[in-house]
Amino acid sequence: MDNVQVKYKQLSPLATMPSYETQQAAGMDLYAAVEHDVTIEPLGTAMIPLGFAMALPEGFEAQVRPRSGLASKFGVTLPNAPGTIDADYRGEVKVPLINLGRDPFVVKPNMRIAQMIVAPVIQATFEVVDELCETVRGTGGFGSTGA
Repeated sequence: MDNVQVKYKQLSPLATMPSYETQQAAGMDLYAAVEHDVTIEPLGTAMIPLGFAMALPEGFEAQVRPRSGLASKFGVTLPNAPGTIDADYRGEVKVPLINLGRDPFVVKPNMRIAQMIVAPVIQATFEVVDELCETVRGTGGFGSTGA
């Protein structure tokens, strides 16, 4: 697959450009652009600035996702995971974090706090119909196919 070019604008000297930590990583690490520690109390949230803006190519989005290590070790995740950054957004990229753990969590300057995946977007259109085709599941709701 071809490389997708994302334009990056540094807004703060504290910003670190997103980067892939391994050659086959799907997500780029995102780094906190904070000058001082930010403490997130249990069940608390904080909007963490990343210190940059970007321009995604038309037809792409950036998905912001939790880091598995922070989620599994500390209970720190994103309340809106995955978060979407649209191609036409030009403001500072920020990450909302929520602490679902039992202890306060400290976000340190330049700490890796989330990951970002750039992905293609397909915009759908809707067709109004009188009937939908039948399926085995039918109208079975949440949990109808098993636990």
